[in-house]
Amino acid sequence: MKIEKQILNLGLGVALLLTTSACGGSSDQEVSTEKTVSVLGVVVGEQQDKLEAALAPFEEKTGIKVVYEGTDAFATLLPVRVESGDAPDVAMFPQPGLMQDFAKTGQLKPISGFIDQAKLAESYSQDWLDLGKVDDQTYGIWYRASVKSLVWYNPETFAAKGWQVPKTWSEMIKLSDRINANGETPWCLGMESGNATGWVGTDWIEDIMLRSAGAEVYDQWVSHEIPFNAPPVQEAFTKFGEVVLNPKYVNGGVVSAISTPFGDAPKGLFREPPSCYLHRQASFISSFFPEEAELGKNIAVFPFPEIKPEFGTPILVAGDVFGMFNETPEAKALLEYLATPEPHEIWAKLGGFISPHQQVALDVYPDPVTKQQAEILANAETIRFDGSDMMPSSVGTGTFWSGIIDFVGGKSIEKVLGEIEKSWSF
Repeated sequence: MKIEKQILNLGLGVALLLTTSACGGSSDQEVSTEKTVSVLGVVVGEQQDKLEAALAPFEEKTGIKVVYEGTDAFATLLPVRVESGDAPDVAMFPQPGLMQDFAKTGQLKPISGFIDQAKLAESYSQDWLDLGKVDDQTYGIWYRASVKSLVWYNPETFAAKGWQVPKTWSEMIKLSDRINANGETPWCLGMESGNATGWVGTDWIEDIMLRSAGAEVYDQWVSHEIPFNAPPVQEAFTKFGEVVLNPKYVNGGVVSAISTPFGDAPKGLFREPPSCYLHRQASFISSFFPEEAELGKNIAVFPFPEIKPEFGTPILVAGDVFGMFNETPEAKALLEYLATPEPHEIWAKLGGFISPHQQVALDVYPDPVTKQQAEILANAETIRFDGSDMMPSSVGTGTFWSGIIDFVGGKSIEKVLGEIEKSWSF
């Protein structure tokens, strides 16, 4: 009787201990031995459901439960968790810069010792492998990719008007002039994104830099081996200005470009008649399309065209990479699973996902446009990660974002780039 009263008044852990003691048993035998691995990531909502579906076979095969926590405040929450000794076993980083920071401090654990490096090399291109390394040690398994070097258009409209998909910057400008000569506006462009306003413009600059200066100079720029106001960067801003500062090119002009939410910008493609015909944006923008959008029918993509032939058409990307904080058997097993094609193909079939894994079959993608994007990524000779995400936050998501808005708003290239360069010096 005394034991029953104690059980009612105590927590579960102590209750189990009292019960097993009263029965003469061992508490170790009664406490659950369920194996778990905790994961912190940025994927929430419907996308989280798809991620969990992709992880379900791992749980079934191994008996390890994945405890996933999604957050919109990942970059703020993760450092607090790590410093307080409450790091997740595994983190799903939305960009490699933060992952590399934790690797350099020794808080993130290398995975080179248990992940077969030869198989990893068969699964990812060298560019992706390099993005997951620090000091020649592998720390990350890439899972989800966003292809940024895309221009969206309506193939039915192009066919009806006799327009050809441009393959070079010069051809794209000529097409823009031809559309304009018909009394129509070629480009949809919206840069408003709350506290992140400006990133749309920085993506343009990064794509142009890769095509006008090349990947090597792009890397020097991102790592500040050349100053932010170096001539190649000025050239990229000038090229962007050819489009964004031309009042006849952009739907609503510069005021609209600055104030239109990025998710609303492509809606002009679907109006009748269209209020614009071209929209440069990443693969994820399809989630903002109106109901009448039919991928592969009234909306499709072509790669952002080359500027200088010697640099071709590199692909600008963003993506998510898994890294390990706690070197447990469960965490190792999860990363080994994520390196296989299976979890990639599961999410790909569910839609809204592109994998950087080279062994994922193209026929798993559910529509022709997503399949085309995956093919563009797979065939890319050169890929580079979003530059602003690789720079110090005070620059990449600070003065670079605000500077591009200042530029579109009328401030000179020299002044904008000089201010960004000065912000990197402190």
